[in-house]
Amino acid sequence: MMRKIDLHVLVTALALSMVTEAALAHGDEDHSQDAKKKAPAAVSAVGTTGVTAALQRLADGSLFVPKPVQRQLGLRTQPVRIAELAATVELNGQIIPDPETSGRVQAMFAGSVIPGPKGMPTAGRKVAKGEVLVYLRPISGAIERGNQKASLAELEAQLAIAKGKMKRFEQLEGAVPQKEIEAARIEHAALQQRRAYVRASIDSAEPLVAPAAGIISASHHLLAGQVVDAKEVLFEIVDPARLAVEALAYDVGIAKTLVSASALADQTALDLKFVGGGQQLREQALPLLFRITNRNAAVAVGQPVKVFARTEQGVKGATAPRTALTQVGAGETAVWVHIEAERFVARRIRHQSLDAANVAILDGLHDGDRVVTVGAGLLSQVR
Repeated sequence: MMRKIDLHVLVTALALSMVTEAALAHGDEDHSQDAKKKAPAAVSAVGTTGVTAALQRLADGSLFVPKPVQRQLGLRTQPVRIAELAATVELNGQIIPDPETSGRVQAMFAGSVIPGPKGMPTAGRKVAKGEVLVYLRPISGAIERGNQKASLAELEAQLAIAKGKMKRFEQLEGAVPQKEIEAARIEHAALQQRRAYVRASIDSAEPLVAPAAGIISASHHLLAGQVVDAKEVLFEIVDPARLAVEALAYDVGIAKTLVSASALADQTALDLKFVGGGQQLREQALPLLFRITNRNAAVAVGQPVKVFARTEQGVKGATAPRTALTQVGAGETAVWVHIEAERFVARRIRHQSLDAANVAILDGLHDGDRVVTVGAGLLSQVR
């Protein structure tokens, strides 16, 4: 915010100069000091809103911020205390479905997609476990299809012969041993099953059911009649109330010293519960699994997050919210300290993360300093 000199300020300054020159004209009393004390307030007391004066950057780099302006900017401060804090390690991670409550539907063979009883599933639709989503009709080449039909015709002939044999043996019951009659019946039943399987491979469609309850998070733009390959992913089912975070730790011993964890997805803070870690490196890092404990967190599967893992190791510093941090100078990190009723000064600090909402300030503050927690970015814009 730049200081602005308008007509009202100029008139006020001229009036004050006249008061200063005439300070000795009243009863031989020198009121010049009183005039000097009131001068800054008078100069700064005029604004376009008619309420209070503007911000001022003083010669030592600090800011003069009148109380009314502090209220207009919504500034909030809090004292800090130097204490022993738990050291935190930052990890890169991403949102994944909870393996216990999610599922995936894949094509078991190449075929064409047929809509299920409720039509083609779309992203966001709720499904129940075991619900039929679509049918998959197998497809084959002309030669393969011809061979299947030939096999079906051969089975039809064998079935007719077996059926006639079984009926003759049943008519000669008593003259023909019972074991031969039973063998004829078993042969007839086996040929019936073989015929059903071959016929199903030619004409029938296989139902694809939901392996878990939840919502369809991705349908991969499937359309009725679309031909898919074997093992192709058709649907992904996620329970939005049960999501997890997978983070990569380059220190293989961090899982043994981990106390608690939280994450930051854009501006959303997430509380995490450590589930466990693998014992095999992936891309030179150890994967760690956390479960999100927030209800209805505004995150999506695949979204990158920053995980803050708090360990048993200690560090000395002051706890402050992330909103207190601001950039000054050549990209340096600083906080604004409220040193007097209407004065603020920027302190360059060294910090590290504590969790998704707070940081540990390791250097640059003293015990009891009152730090601006809300509106620090506005103060940094004053020139």
